[in-house]
Amino acid sequence: MRFSESFLDEIRDRLPASVVIGQRVQLKKQGREFAGLSPFNAEKTPSFFVNDQKAKWFDFSAQKNGDIFTFLMETDGLSFPEAVERLASEAGVPMPARDPQAEEREKVRDTLHDVVEHAARFFEAALQSREGAAARGYLMNRGLGPELQKRFRVGYSPAERSALKTHLAGKDIPHEQMIAAGLLVAGDDIPVSFDRFRDRVMFPITDFRGRVVGFGGRAMGADVQAKYLNSPETDLFHKGNLLYNGAEARKAAHTTESVIAVEGYADVIQMAGAGFDHTVAPLGTALTERQLQILWRMADEPILCFDGDSAGQRAAFRAADLALPLLQPGKSLGFAMLPEGQDPDDLIRTAGRAVMAETIAAARPLVDIIWSRETETGVFDTPERRAALEARLRDISRSVRDEDVRRHYYEALKQRLADFFPAAEEPARGRRSGAGGFERRRGGWTRPEFDRPSAHIPVSDRLKQSGILSRQRAPSLRDAVLVITLLNHPALIARHLDEFADIEFGHRDLATLRSEMIEFVASDEPADPEVLRERLAKTPVADLVARLDAQIAACGLWFAKATAADADAESGWHQALTLHRRQRTLHKELKDAEAALAEDASEANFVRLVEIRNQLASAEGTEALIEGFGAQSGREARVF
Repeated sequence: MRFSESFLDEIRDRLPASVVIGQRVQLKKQGREFAGLSPFNAEKTPSFFVNDQKAKWFDFSAQKNGDIFTFLMETDGLSFPEAVERLASEAGVPMPARDPQAEEREKVRDTLHDVVEHAARFFEAALQSREGAAARGYLMNRGLGPELQKRFRVGYSPAERSALKTHLAGKDIPHEQMIAAGLLVAGDDIPVSFDRFRDRVMFPITDFRGRVVGFGGRAMGADVQAKYLNSPETDLFHKGNLLYNGAEARKAAHTTESVIAVEGYADVIQMAGAGFDHTVAPLGTALTERQLQILWRMADEPILCFDGDSAGQRAAFRAADLALPLLQPGKSLGFAMLPEGQDPDDLIRTAGRAVMAETIAAARPLVDIIWSRETETGVFDTPERRAALEARLRDISRSVRDEDVRRHYYEALKQRLADFFPAAEEPARGRRSGAGGFERRRGGWTRPEFDRPSAHIPVSDRLKQSGILSRQRAPSLRDAVLVITLLNHPALIARHLDEFADIEFGHRDLATLRSEMIEFVASDEPADPEVLRERLAKTPVADLVARLDAQIAACGLWFAKATAADADAESGWHQALTLHRRQRTLHKELKDAEAALAEDASEANFVRLVEIRNQLASAEGTEALIEGFGAQSGREARVF
């Protein structure tokens, strides 16, 4: 029996090669591949490799290779039909009936491939003709020059109603095949069929074997009802199962170990032209579950890059909701959000490849997108609203089907919620404390008010204006040091940009101030503290800078001031950063210890809690014991 390629492809898509072969060969992940000992030869060093992206295996010791079907044929002695039947059962794909008509339909599909290939060549030629001049001008204005046009086989559909139809008829292609390929508009109520695509820039869409199966057309006229038009669903074209540039991106993803999904055809081409060959796009619709599974076959954490507008944000949220139930250990998404009003095409043409690369590198994890959506525009100034937020986050965690991932999502969102809302505080006066500043109460041990870590509610602007945040605590001294030191020594910002950007501040406005400082460095202005201060004086964080300066001056922290040498400022800053990270770790451990004590008020849990509390106190008073510290500034002193 002859099996159709579409049937075999469906089995391959549902059964990763590593899963099938891993049942018989012990495999270990090595980069983008899996390695193991040859099942055909005795060996001590692995020479057997499996590649899920290519759906292939390679045995260099036995000089053999193949796909999942040939593997079963080689290892289990099955015939090809037997191997297909067994794997179809594992994949849950029903075996096709031995139907001569089905085989005839497969032949028709092969013929349709020829039809759409003829159409693609016609559109390519039309783009280079006199009729395609305006389309070429449009592409050049978008930065898509002749090389990219040729690489992606971009074309043009003439404005005449039957230009393609006449051309294909001249190739002896039957009228029925043109309709079946989705190239003509026809029907009982249409006396004379006509070309589906007219006066449009044409983007051929291929399957994952690189064969043209359909088209996307961008209208040249401004008064056309549909700006973008795709081929209809046909025997070849199922847009929910395809990705634009999918075949080439899959090859590139094998090297980059990454894949980027953008929104439009021109975005993909521009990205590829800038060196991001591992870029794809859904076909004019929201990302589908099937497309997401395909992305995960290419890379463990695809990056979704959305336009920097409200529509792009909504698309990100839809993708997040789609992905949550499907998450598996090691499989997630990253979200690269572009500047307001720009898409990848705009950003690359106006700012260059480097800025696009930085945007991709700064992609936020899925859990960040979920958290932002639930908190950024909300007001949580009553217990009821906070409880509603907590309930939503709990429901979101429950939507994850995988038990392990669900548990980690629950813990991550629970921790963020704990940091988001301050714990209820009790009066400290008049209480007798036990060891380490803790007092014994019925049901366990509690901390007095003055021992609680600082917290605030970083929520929406509406809440910020409501007066509730006016009681927010001032930034901690260590946070002030980390910001003011670099403000007074801006040359250090570029040198420690990644470390500075990753600091988790306990005060919302410090993050805003940091963003202003990073933008200053990115503007290529001289690394002069006076120039930076003049710029900050015109921003909403001007008052914050004054308060931080006063904090530093009151504590006599000389190395954070502009008069200190850059080398001493850098040493002091690094020490402050180390202590900051240590303190945050201890605070997390403290919360865990408190939870353990609340659950089991044992002496061991109490001792552990007091121990962490003492470590926190010690960290607050740690000195920077750095050899020669202060010498370049004409002094030697210990800080913190």
